[in-house]
Amino acid sequence: MLAQQRQVRILGELRRAGAVRVSDLTELLGVSDMTIRRDLERLAVEGVVRKVHGGAVLAGMVTFEPGFAVKSQLAQPAKQAIAQRAASLIRPGAAIALSAGTTTWAMARHVAAIPGITVVTNSTTVADAIAAIDTAYQVSVILTGGVRTPSAALVGPVADRTIDTMHVDQLFLGVHGMDARAGFTTPNLAEATTNRAFVESAREVIVLADSSKWGVVGLADIGPLTIAKVVITDNLLPANAYRTLAECVDSVITVEATEP
Repeated sequence: MLAQQRQVRILGELRRAGAVRVSDLTELLGVSDMTIRRDLERLAVEGVVRKVHGGAVLAGMVTFEPGFAVKSQLAQPAKQAIAQRAASLIRPGAAIALSAGTTTWAMARHVAAIPGITVVTNSTTVADAIAAIDTAYQVSVILTGGVRTPSAALVGPVADRTIDTMHVDQLFLGVHGMDARAGFTTPNLAEATTNRAFVESAREVIVLADSSKWGVVGLADIGPLTIAKVVITDNLLPANAYRTLAECVDSVITVEATEP
């Protein structure tokens, strides 16, 4: 098992429980105490966790928001598979919205190959990624403007007013967490408001969330699970979580993801 794979698994346990013990992780992952401590040290340097005696806790809890560079390294196989499957739902000539997020960012190379679409986004990284791809297809990108968050989202009144004037066929929404009671959430209050504006602008909401997001609750609500028509996740999602989602949305699509 690669170090990055272990660290993704550790982060998943932290998101579910809020805290982990070194002894429990050594048993779970089948590696040495020293290996786990090195992994926790790396995650602490990246600002994802805070080390405590005998283990670690999730840094900042519901208000903690990792930077884009950190999040882009997590759950890569699942995110890439989700992004590819999501792009397959887009029709040529459609107007779509891509919220900020590392999974929507992963959609860029797929989106750039769809003829004649218009993309509304509040993500500088998504806009840059689409613009950087040399393609013969005409893809229009509308960047909302706004104040940039640590996750590379543009939020605030400027972003919200811009989105309020738009009407899109599909919204591809990245989320920080999804939970049976809390619904879809984010740690950032302003980003939640901007995402709600996106939801109101769309005929169809498609949420992109790998299985590590289940049970994670951020500070601010985006909306209940029922705001989504489709949720695209990976096959590591627990069976009870799948059943809960299936009761709330029209379709739950699972993609294959290599388990660490």
